[in-house]
Amino acid sequence: MVHNTENVFKEVTGISIGWSVVMIILGFLAIVLPLATGIVISALVAWLIVLSGIACLASAFAGQNAKAIIWRILIGIVYIVGGGWLAFHTQIALESLTVVLAVIFFFEAALETARFIQLRALPGSGWILFDAIVTLLLAVVIWLPWPSSSAWAIGIILGVNLIMTGVTLLMYSLAARRTLKVLS
Repeated sequence: MVHNTENVFKEVTGISIGWSVVMIILGFLAIVLPLATGIVISALVAWLIVLSGIACLASAFAGQNAKAIIWRILIGIVYIVGGGWLAFHTQIALESLTVVLAVIFFFEAALETARFIQLRALPGSGWILFDAIVTLLLAVVIWLPWPSSSAWAIGIILGVNLIMTGVTLLMYSLAARRTLKVLS
């Protein structure tokens, strides 16, 4: 099957539009269930750390000498114990993740601003700057009332971020489709 550039572009923007709708739906779910979202995310991260520890233990015997094997075993144990502890102490995990989320949003806002500067001449690029500003505001909203914000912040702010990012991606994809129609 031969794909011309226009068909490939339509397919890619269609996938982008689909993912943006999924992000918006997930954002609304996170807002409706903020504490549950925070607990699920905390548990997921904790169990990923445990799985990383298991993988480290499993790969320990690939070391070439006893020192390398011992270090990998020790690191694996630290991951398993730390991740397991977080998995069973969700409040501490949730508070920690709340701070991490604030830092992630701050850096995301900085990177989105840099992306906007690079793409500012393109149609729809204002949505990238809008996303950066909202994301920066979310970082501040999390950071200032911490740790009391931990019960609601992860779910609500992640939900708002997912909705904003989904809307941005949707608007940018629609602008790209409109540009394709103009060029055709």
